Amino acid sequence: MASADKPRVWFITGASRGLGRSLADAVLETGDRVVATARDMDALAELPDRYPGQAMAIAHDVTHTEQTANAVDQALAEFGGIDVLVNNAGYGLLGALEELSEEDLRRQFETNLFGALNVTRAMLPHFRERRSGHVVQISSLSGVVPNPGEGAYAASKFALEGMSESLAQEVAHLGIRVTIVEPGPVRTEFAGRSLSRADPMDDYADSVGQVREFLNQLDGSQPNDPARVARAIIRATEQDVPPLRLPLGEQAFAQIRDHLAERCRELDETKSLGLETAFAG
Repeated sequence: MASADKPRVWFITGASRGLGRSLADAVLETGDRVVATARDMDALAELPDRYPGQAMAIAHDVTHTEQTANAVDQALAEFGGIDVLVNNAGYGLLGALEELSEEDLRRQFETNLFGALNVTRAMLPHFRERRSGHVVQISSLSGVVPNPGEGAYAASKFALEGMSESLAQEVAHLGIRVTIVEPGPVRTEFAGRSLSRADPMDDYADSVGQVREFLNQLDGSQPNDPARVARAIIRATEQDVPPLRLPLGEQAFAQIRDHLAERCRELDETKSLGLETAFAG
C-alpha cells in the first residue's frame, strides 16, 4: 500500500548500500516510487528490474554539480515530480585532527556537506514551484554529540545541521519541510569497511585510540536495525507537521538529552560572566 493516496516520489542519494539502500527498499515496499542514486551503479542495477516503473537508478556523484543537475532532470523527466529528497550520501572519517591530511578534511566536507548542498540547491526550484516538498537530511548522533577522533566527520554534520535549521526557516512559508535525522549506531558497514581511518599517532592512543577500539568492537553489533530506521523516517515524512529533528535509537535520545542538560548547566555557570558585555548604562 502506498504511503499516501497518490504514490510519492523519493530521490535518495547514496542508495547503493547501508541506510540508503534500506530506505529505498522500504519506500518501494510501501508502493511509493524511488529515484536511487549512487556512484556504484552495479549495486543499484537490480532495483528497476525488481520494481519496473516504480524504481529508477541513476549514476550520480553528489560532489559534481553538473551530475547532480542532470540526475534531478532525469528524475523529473521520468516521474514528473519529486516529493521527498533524502540526502543520505556520505561517509565516516576517524582520526585526530593532527592525524588527518588536508585532503582528508576537504574530501569529508565535499561529500558530507557540499554534496548535500548541491542536491538540495538543485531540488529547491522544483519544490518551490510546486509549493511542496520534504528535504530529509541524514545527519548523525555525532552531529550533536561528537567523540574524540570525529572532529572532521562531526564538523561536517554540525554544518549540515546548521544549514538545515536555517533552510527550514527560509522555506516553511513555501510549503517545504525539512527534517534532520540523527541516528545512533545502525547495523550497517558504516563502522567497518565503509569507515575511512587516518594512520594513528601514539600520542592520541588514550583518546582517539579508545574510540578506534570501541568502533572495532561495535561493528556488526550496532543496536539499531536499518529496516526499522527506514520505517521511522518514512513515518516522519507522513506526519502533517513533521519534526525538524528526528533522533533514532535509545542511545541517540539518551546522549542528546544528557548533552543538552550539560549545555544548560554551562549556561547557568557562565551567566554572570557572559552577561557583562553590554555598554554601561
